[in-house]
Amino acid sequence: MPGDLRHLPSAAVAPEVLCTLALPKPFPALVSDAATLRTAGHLMSRDELVSELRERPVDVLCPQLRESVDGIVLDAGGSRLRCVSLFAVGFNNVDVDAATGRGVVVANTPGVLTNATADCAMGLMLAAARNLCEGDREVRAGRFAGWEPEYLLGQDVSGALLGVIGFGRIGQAVARRALGFSMRVVYFDSTDPPVAEDLQGRVSPTPLDTLLREADVITLHTPLTEETHHLIDEPALRTMKDSAILVNTSRGPVIDEATLARALREGWIAGAGLDVYENEPELAPGLTECANVVLSPHLGSATIKTRAAMAELCALNALDALAGQTPRHCVNPEAWARGAPPPLIHAAT
Repeated sequence: MPGDLRHLPSAAVAPEVLCTLALPKPFPALVSDAATLRTAGHLMSRDELVSELRERPVDVLCPQLRESVDGIVLDAGGSRLRCVSLFAVGFNNVDVDAATGRGVVVANTPGVLTNATADCAMGLMLAAARNLCEGDREVRAGRFAGWEPEYLLGQDVSGALLGVIGFGRIGQAVARRALGFSMRVVYFDSTDPPVAEDLQGRVSPTPLDTLLREADVITLHTPLTEETHHLIDEPALRTMKDSAILVNTSRGPVIDEATLARALREGWIAGAGLDVYENEPELAPGLTECANVVLSPHLGSATIKTRAAMAELCALNALDALAGQTPRHCVNPEAWARGAPPPLIHAAT
């Protein structure tokens, strides 16, 4: 936990941190002990961020995933802005190259949301495969007339072949859970990640086209990059089994959402479970009318314990930067390759 974090007497002004939305405990207490914490209380457009940063410069900016932080926003922060500390593991909303070029470090919160997101993926998988949400709607609408032999038949999960696309921390956590359901697991990851010892010999790498063609359930756990944007497009969806279930808890634009809506409507695949969307919070036209998709409002990390852990990491990253130290979870340490800015507070421990 932080030690003495009061700002240093040599600092010209008290260090300042701007959050666009209020963050959970313990973020406010940790940051307020060392700096002035300012919260806008609402998501901000790029123009609003630019105006805010020009009028009231800060040392650390804590935006949300839906807020774009590009070169124009970074320039508005001027020479005072030293860190963008994200309350997320993903950082595709920040132009990291632009930040690096301006000497601004970008930090995220990896690791602590692995289990919560993996649990969410399994929940979506089960709900979509077994028509649980559709069944819930039937009961609430008074259409349930009692057990029938062929009422809302779904897909078996036990014994099914799970294809995991993206086999990092979260992908491997999902694989562990799937093995507990007696699923068979194959994976594709272009980065060839190390496989945890407890999974070795129990999961198998496979080419992407084979995975798409053979898997009964496909779950996405890849970051959003130029290569993964619309990775699941019309050819990919048409390659899948018509009995396949598609789950996404990674990034919305990994799927061509408009084409997915068509695939669900026309029966190219059996169903889907989504926690993220291409143009969140807007959904592709027709998606909500598809009874065979489970729609979750970005709840992957939404547990009390997980959000608190994310808040702590977000705060500690910010405090590291204020202390003139590379944040402990920095995605671009090269931004300070020529030297870190001077410390404004005593270092956290």
